[in-house]
Amino acid sequence: MKETEDCFLKVKSDYLKYLSKQKIFNKSKKAKIKNLKQTFIPMSYWIENKYKKKGKTLFLGFSGGQGSGKTTITGILKIILKKFFKRRIYVSSIDDFYKTLEERNKISNNVHPLLKIRGVPGTHDINFVNKFFNIIKNKKFKKTKLPKFDKSIDNRLKKKYWFNIKKKPEIVILEGWCVGAKPQPNSLIKKPINLLEKYEDKNFKWRKYANEKLKKEYKKLFSKIDHFIFMKIPNFKMVFKWRLLQEKKLRKKSHSNKKIMSYNEIKRFIMFYERITLQMMKDLSKSASVVMLLKKNHEIKKVHYRS
Repeated sequence: MKETEDCFLKVKSDYLKYLSKQKIFNKSKKAKIKNLKQTFIPMSYWIENKYKKKGKTLFLGFSGGQGSGKTTITGILKIILKKFFKRRIYVSSIDDFYKTLEERNKISNNVHPLLKIRGVPGTHDINFVNKFFNIIKNKKFKKTKLPKFDKSIDNRLKKKYWFNIKKKPEIVILEGWCVGAKPQPNSLIKKPINLLEKYEDKNFKWRKYANEKLKKEYKKLFSKIDHFIFMKIPNFKMVFKWRLLQEKKLRKKSHSNKKIMSYNEIKRFIMFYERITLQMMKDLSKSASVVMLLKKNHEIKKVHYRS
């Protein structure tokens, strides 16, 4: 198809440069080109068509298990949609909306000690995300600033380092591990699924709190999203393996080794995410508009388009 070929020629160079910057060296150039042609360009066309059909700012949710490659893939889609389709696109990570360390200390004292650890629903400033969505939905767009979170210091950066949005985006992608997550029935909440839940949340107060947040604030936010794209991991064991890779990358990028996690810390850390990740694998596999099936080697096995 000529259009696809035109798109490929226009974005190929930027795409390969971006992968090199992201330190994606474990794939051959041939494999990278194949992914661009068979997965990312068709997905960008799908997004462009959804935008045209809606006729105003399109909101997309992009989720998948930790370390599945969400940030890398949303970065690729941004390159294609901006360079070839000439769209104003803004990719926002739900991670940047984590509550400050001070705020999390407060809820950990008032509700449960585990809420000091960023990650689960209830540790994000959802009002901030809603405010951002409302600014974009408003006919009169006002330029705005969005927070930036630094995982290596486990805190929000000062306002001077925040993201500046000067023009109204035509496409907004909200990416994050729990974007689109649905709550569980209370009967499932009571049964612990790992050692963290069994010994550190004996009265299931922590997981109940996160579940209640999914029922209310998060549900309200996710209802504003037009379509969800879900990266389905082969199994939860891969989260540990991929998260380990992610921390190694973070260590290379960070100037200090502060807050970069060790092997055992990662093992414990992913237990915080296990319950919701497993539930999402069941729910979003059925409800997402696009489901990307991943292989154990991080390759994309297949992409299902539902609508």
